[in-house]
Amino acid sequence: MSEPQFHSLALDAIPEPDFADVHVVPLPPGASTDPQFWVGQIFNIASAPAWVIALMGVRQAMVGLIGVRPGTQQAFDVDRVVGEEALIDTDDRHLRFCCGVAVDAERSLLRVTTTVKLKGWRGEVYFTPVSLLHGPVVRSMMTKAVSRAQRRGRDRWPRASPDRRAV
Repeated sequence: MSEPQFHSLALDAIPEPDFADVHVVPLPPGASTDPQFWVGQIFNIASAPAWVIALMGVRQAMVGLIGVRPGTQQAFDVDRVVGEEALIDTDDRHLRFCCGVAVDAERSLLRVTTTVKLKGWRGEVYFTPVSLLHGPVVRSMMTKAVSRAQRRGRDRWPRASPDRRAV
């Protein structure tokens, strides 16, 4: 087994973030190695526990008070895939958010790297409470996504092409 290395497109996109975190969860044997598949699983509303859905509802109701647009599912669209990682890159008025979703096939690990660059007071006001809950939210969504995918059956998991190039 090779030595573990860490690289993320999210850190390339925002090399000096105001906020960054990394979460890793194990994948079961035979799990998909396609990072774009895992983006679809993690950011699927079905992978959000009830408490996360409730928090998202509060977020949607409150952001207008500080002049931030309500979020849409398009904020989690994949911008590109390079090797084992899919990158989500969303640039809005109050912050820039990048999320790298990667699969380490050799170690059967799923990794989510988030970087955020705040823009002005709106970004700071918005992201202060979000930063406190970001870790537990991401980890719970990753865990539930893996559990849901495993229940659906391994035989239907898509595989990433071994020669995957930037899309």
